[in-house]
Amino acid sequence: MANVAIEAAAARPAYGSMSKDRRWALRWSYFFLVLFAIFFLMPPIYMLITSLKTSQEISAAGNPWWIYNPTLANYIELLTQNHYLTFFRNSAIVSVCVVAITMLISVIAAFALARMKFWGSATLATGVFLTYLIPETLLFIPLFKMFAWVNETFDIQLMNHWWTLIILYPSLTVPFATWIMIGYFASIPKELDEAALIDGATWMQTLTKIFIPVALPGIIAATIFTFTVSWAQFLYPLAFTTSTTELVLPVGIITTLIKGDVFNWGQIMTGALLGAAPPLIIYAFLMDYYIAGLTAGATKG
Repeated sequence: MANVAIEAAAARPAYGSMSKDRRWALRWSYFFLVLFAIFFLMPPIYMLITSLKTSQEISAAGNPWWIYNPTLANYIELLTQNHYLTFFRNSAIVSVCVVAITMLISVIAAFALARMKFWGSATLATGVFLTYLIPETLLFIPLFKMFAWVNETFDIQLMNHWWTLIILYPSLTVPFATWIMIGYFASIPKELDEAALIDGATWMQTLTKIFIPVALPGIIAATIFTFTVSWAQFLYPLAFTTSTTELVLPVGIITTLIKGDVFNWGQIMTGALLGAAPPLIIYAFLMDYYIAGLTAGATKG
């Protein structure tokens, strides 16, 4: 008993030291977490403050972080404009269609590359991801030339239509969504598809009845990524659409609310906040699935 008491007494300083180290680690963690939150929350907070000000108050010399005469005039004026509602509708239709096309292609492609092993499948999977690394600033010029060739050869006008973006956006979304799904499908035990094939199921039945239900977090992660890219894309709609009725939200806000050197900051900030609402709502409800889908490849086996 005496030996046990001596050992317990000797161990107390060590436990106390570990507890102190843990407290310091938690303090530093909270410090950097608060610093991180302040840094990334300042822009949207400033946008919200600016959206509640009149143009006179925005241009007046004063504290930019304080609202002296709050107003909802910017929201009312923007939401009653047909142009803004048209931009919002175009963005919603394009994003939903791109999500449907991207998931249809990427799920089937990822399943084939991850489970149906064939010669060159690993190289092809890597090549799919490498295509995503090509910047869009290099892609839109050859795409522009291709559309011009289609117009000259077949007399089909693909420029200045919002539905053209449904054709363009999958070039950005399919590679990365396929790569996410490859990692998730690869993390599913092989016994599942082997058992299904032994029972007489086809590859398509194995995909639809076994893999899609199991891989739902990965599919949701790819869906969220695809929707975010489609909703926030700026360069392609700027290059391929010009008419007001064909614009989507990111380009429409800039082209209609900036006239020469006059910036309507109140409505610009209001439009940007309203435009950020759909992705924010999606992330708020599906964040756990998004993280699970992105980290699935790290827990393979």
